[in-house]
Amino acid sequence: MSPVVPTLELEERLLGEAPLVFGLDEVGRGALAGPVTVAASVIDSSTLGTAIPEGLRDSKLVTERNRPRVAERAAAWVRETTLGWATPGEVDEAGIMGALGLAASRALQAMRERGFDPADGISLLDGNHDYLSRLASPVLGPLDVRTVVKGDRDRAVISAASIAAKVSRDAVMVELHDQHEAYAWQRNKGYASAAHRAAIDEHGLTVHHRRSWAIGPALSRGEAS
Repeated sequence: MSPVVPTLELEERLLGEAPLVFGLDEVGRGALAGPVTVAASVIDSSTLGTAIPEGLRDSKLVTERNRPRVAERAAAWVRETTLGWATPGEVDEAGIMGALGLAASRALQAMRERGFDPADGISLLDGNHDYLSRLASPVLGPLDVRTVVKGDRDRAVISAASIAAKVSRDAVMVELHDQHEAYAWQRNKGYASAAHRAAIDEHGLTVHHRRSWAIGPALSRGEAS
């Protein structure tokens, strides 16, 4: 079965209500180590006259080899893309939903700094839970946030954010692998692979692990060197 190709059907309709449509997606929610990352992409009516980039899909449906190329095309197609991050410590302190809200708020703050004010548009958030409004609204003002189930698959502006978030976070985990090679982050990107869990059992936790998560016996042994 061929992968679903995202469209601009929803975005085109919403651009009749507001001058900007933002798409947001996260990566790293279920990882044992590393940050959570939220990317935001924005389009306006000028985007509607251009072709959706070749190969743009939900990042999970694009091979690791092809993602950087597709991400580059997507970044050139939208008006702007920004990133927000939350650290493992913030995941521990705020919980995963709170950390996602922090990261998403930071991505939209960066958008405003680049001249695209989220308060002027509609923000489409992948999934069925609005983790954005509570943390972003006190900083950015009231926002029109709409959740979209399978938005990363079906809505092109969210697909653009999805692949930006994935490529950016993966690059960070590859860099962190050079500091902590035992955990094989260049392959598992901080997720719970067998090799990653075995390394935690043998070496303990690093400062990049989410210590509040039940990651096995290493929790009681402290950090790895």
